[in-house]
Amino acid sequence: MPELLNRVSHSLRRRWVHARNDANIRRIGQEIAAHGADSARAERPVIFFNASTRLTGLSLNAAYSLVTRWAVSLAGVPVISFACMRGLSRCVLGTNRDDPSVLPPCQSCTAQTAAFHAHSPLRWFYPQEERHLELVLKELSLADLMTFEYEQAPLGALALPSLRWILRRHHLQDDLLTRHLYGHYILSAWRVIQQFGSLLEETQPQAVVVFNGMFYPEAAARWAAWQRGLRVISHEVGLRPLTAFFTPGDATAYPISIPADFELDDRQNRRLDEYLENRMQGNFTMAGIRFWPEMRRLDESFLARAAGFRQIVPVFTNVIFDTSQPHSNVVFSDMFAWLKQVVDLARNHPDTLFVIRAHPDETRPGKESRESVADWVAQNQVTSLPNVVFVEPQQYFSSYELIQRSKFVMVYNSTIGLEASLMGAPVLCGGKARFTQLPTVFFPPTPEAYLQQAETFLQADRIETPPEFRRNARRFLYYQLFRTSLPFGSFIEEDGVWQGYVRVKNLPYSAFDPSNSPVLKTIVDGILHGTEFLYDEYDQSP
Repeated sequence: MPELLNRVSHSLRRRWVHARNDANIRRIGQEIAAHGADSARAERPVIFFNASTRLTGLSLNAAYSLVTRWAVSLAGVPVISFACMRGLSRCVLGTNRDDPSVLPPCQSCTAQTAAFHAHSPLRWFYPQEERHLELVLKELSLADLMTFEYEQAPLGALALPSLRWILRRHHLQDDLLTRHLYGHYILSAWRVIQQFGSLLEETQPQAVVVFNGMFYPEAAARWAAWQRGLRVISHEVGLRPLTAFFTPGDATAYPISIPADFELDDRQNRRLDEYLENRMQGNFTMAGIRFWPEMRRLDESFLARAAGFRQIVPVFTNVIFDTSQPHSNVVFSDMFAWLKQVVDLARNHPDTLFVIRAHPDETRPGKESRESVADWVAQNQVTSLPNVVFVEPQQYFSSYELIQRSKFVMVYNSTIGLEASLMGAPVLCGGKARFTQLPTVFFPPTPEAYLQQAETFLQADRIETPPEFRRNARRFLYYQLFRTSLPFGSFIEEDGVWQGYVRVKNLPYSAFDPSNSPVLKTIVDGILHGTEFLYDEYDQSP
């Protein structure tokens, strides 16, 4: 009975919080619409599309889109939002991965969308029959679906990252469930291309703004815009709490252009060191999620076992939905191909203790990996090797202490590789990561070169790391943290109900005017004029 009462109480509180937030959003939207009627200029519009970040409530990326849309409108530029009215037969967040026949919760989603766009121009897109395409898709194998094109649109490639993300696996199973869901995604992507394309033709926008551009609805819209030579800006969560990253490139790859002469001054170095000190104690969040409830020291049993080996090599894996992005797998076909090579190295070097660590987010409730490192390790009997230790996702011992005791560090594309480089450790990276944009780690171009580099490291008495790795790592991380991560904390706050969800602060509409906010001006100028999406509050203070 107490548990039932707690659930009822939580549900009532959630509804109350979200209802108040919706009312606040409607009020601000109405005030902005009234102001916009006087200030709107005769310009081509900016179109916003974000169908993949929430079903109900206000998620971080939904909030970034909302606040940015208000700011562009208050800059006097017309805005139009493209939104789903049951047009996606299966949306990504509304997919039941165990039973794709279950329909998405369209009623609650469209009601929330209407609330967010009250008093703002909104173009709905609807279901449409594509009988010929449906019949074609039903006859295709999984391999055929992956390469499927329709009227020159690469629908299979556009939908593939979303399928891997929702099924939580890189290597998809060629079964009826997977093919059925893939077909829905491809069909829905084609609907987006057609109806979004019609909107583009009608309005001739000056720019399009989408959520990350990788989930298939936004990927399809971005493709349609690119076909017409239009600028597309995508956004993702930034590295600090309540921050966003905007780019005309691929937001999930975090392209960052750092001037060659940029160096940290004393104040910036202190700021970065303070951040790193907190992070290395586990005191950080990403997209509203805290991965480390606690961080423990290495225990005596591990240290005793490690003492029997010549050297230690930590191996840091990543979650499947971060390693299945097309831009990650440029050396190895996927993370598990890389892991196989790592295990082969362990077999050939019994004097080295390899510590394979699963990412702590691999078992997050609701996002559990279905092709996990833990399963791969068990299926391949990796821990039968006497010189391999496997660390489960729920084991919260300090990776940083492990790095300090290591000969070198092996990573796929996890941020821990950048942090290890900051600590002065040699890092051998197997997948393309955000930080490989600069020379920060050893990143061989082929599996053969990777194996040769690993063999060299394992046999060497000492590994010399180029000094520019650590310098570049600090420059890159400072830029990523404090210049490209644009702070929205003045406009939104955690809603206190769901992790990763927020509410808009009770502010006058003028707070969202870019003329009153340097960070919103940065974003609006980037959208309208193509300037860089860079802002650092330290540049604004003495």
